Amino acid sequence: MEHKKVEEYPIIWLQCAACTGCSVSILNSESPTIKNMLIDEVLPGKHLNLRFHPTIMAGAGEAVIEEMEKTRQNRNGSYILVVEGAIPMAEGGAYGYIGEKDGEPISMLSSVDFLGKEAMAVIALGTCAAFGGIAAAYGNPGHCTGVAEFFKSRSITTPLINIPGCPPHPDWFVGTIASVLYNGLPRAEDLDEYKRPKAFYGKLIHEICPRRADFEEGKFAKNFNEPGCLYELGCKGPVTYADCPIRLWNGGVNWCVNAGSPCIGCCEPGFPDLVSPLYEKMILEVLPVVGRRSEIE
Repeated sequence: MEHKKVEEYPIIWLQCAACTGCSVSILNSESPTIKNMLIDEVLPGKHLNLRFHPTIMAGAGEAVIEEMEKTRQNRNGSYILVVEGAIPMAEGGAYGYIGEKDGEPISMLSSVDFLGKEAMAVIALGTCAAFGGIAAAYGNPGHCTGVAEFFKSRSITTPLINIPGCPPHPDWFVGTIASVLYNGLPRAEDLDEYKRPKAFYGKLIHEICPRRADFEEGKFAKNFNEPGCLYELGCKGPVTYADCPIRLWNGGVNWCVNAGSPCIGCCEPGFPDLVSPLYEKMILEVLPVVGRRSEIE
């Protein structure tokens, strides 16, 4: 019996300045499960091959660094690089390392640089990787930055897809990977101005929120356990693009606002500084008009 040829898509997954929460979220994917993604064919004839992931790989030390390097050399231009976490730029990258080679530390900065240049595409997973996020919040002694800003500083032109969220929903990542395998790299019109897939980040949370009618009628909650729109309690839904209200989290069980918490705007550039204080009412005069895309970075 003739076996059909399966096309392998190697993935190198770097964890930079982050909390590992994005990996944990993706590992909790339900449909497909992470087992389905890593063992089965995601699409007929196409299989993901996770070659390097610091948290879940069995190997350690220089052996896995060598495997990562082999993937870069042997699959130049055909592997997918996933970056989780911001990139520390200060002091030549001295604020973060991924391992050692020949007794010398390998910085997160240099890794994203040389792996990013030769990847088929780069996925910046989570708000820290996409925009800097919490790692780049006020103070920022490591001069942490997101992948897009880093690529710009190094004139790297590899196609980039941002999947922000703190953490991102598993479907946003899985759906993006499946789309790349099925349709190829996204066209410019498939992404918004921040390189987020419009399929997941195409509408304001405020536009699709089940409590939108309460906003229109002026019914505002005064405490977190009350019904009504949470705008007065600091909800950032009017300036945040994501499909949380219709996708839901934890296998379709719930989402932030339905649990009584305001949206904190974690998918937006400038999170957390721009949307802070998180639980205070926004001043709309200094924020984008409700229903329009943000011009603020």
